[in-house]
Amino acid sequence: MKAVIFGAPGSGKGTYASRLQARLGVDVIAMGDIFREMLKEDSELGRKVKGFVEKGLLVPDDIVNEVLKQRLAKIPPEKGLLLDGYPRTVEQADTLESIAKIDVVILLMVPDWIIIERLSTRQICRNCGTVYNTRFLKPKVEGVCDKCGGQLYQRSDDTPEVIQRRIKVYEEQTQPILRRFKEKFIPFVVAHCDKLEMPPETVVDFIVKDLQKLSLA
Repeated sequence: MKAVIFGAPGSGKGTYASRLQARLGVDVIAMGDIFREMLKEDSELGRKVKGFVEKGLLVPDDIVNEVLKQRLAKIPPEKGLLLDGYPRTVEQADTLESIAKIDVVILLMVPDWIIIERLSTRQICRNCGTVYNTRFLKPKVEGVCDKCGGQLYQRSDDTPEVIQRRIKVYEEQTQPILRRFKEKFIPFVVAHCDKLEMPPETVVDFIVKDLQKLSLA
C-alpha cells in the first residue's frame, strides 16, 4: 500500500501514522522529521535545506522532491509507505505521480474545537519530536519524553487564535491537492474524530477496516 495522509494541524496525523505503521508494517515518511534530521547532517543536500530553513524560507519544490526520492529509494519494493507532509502543493502532487503510484488518500476530519483544545494542551519533545498532551496523552514523568528523556515544550503558536488561522491556511492549501487526487480517481478513506477523548486506536480501527475493503490492508 502506498498512501498519503492529510489532516489539519492538530488532527493527529503523526499519532495515527505511527499506529498504522505498527498495524500494517508500512514505512512512514514524515517530511518534517526528515528535514529535522537533515539539518543535523553535514551533507550537500542537508546544507541546502539548512540554508532555506535558517532564513525562514520555504524549501523549494525541486529540493523537497529530491529529498523524497532519496528517502523512497531506501524502502524495499515490497514494503508499503505512508506519506505525511507531502504533497503540499498541486505541483508536488503531480511530481509524486511520477515518483510513486499512490493507492489511497487517508483524510482525517476533526472539528476545529477539538483541534484547538488538543493543540493548546500539546507538548513536544525538543529532542525527538514525540507529541504528548497534558490532558489525555501525558508522559510518564511530567516534562520528560518517555522515548528519549528529552525536554517537553509547548509551541509559542499553539494558541486558539493562531491555531484557527493555521486551520484556515491548511484548508485553503489542501483543497486543490485533494481535488487533484479525486480527478485521478484515487480512492479516499475518510476518518472522523468527533469526540475530544476518542482513543487513537478507535480511529485507526476505522481506517484499517476501510483499507481492507479496498484490499490494501
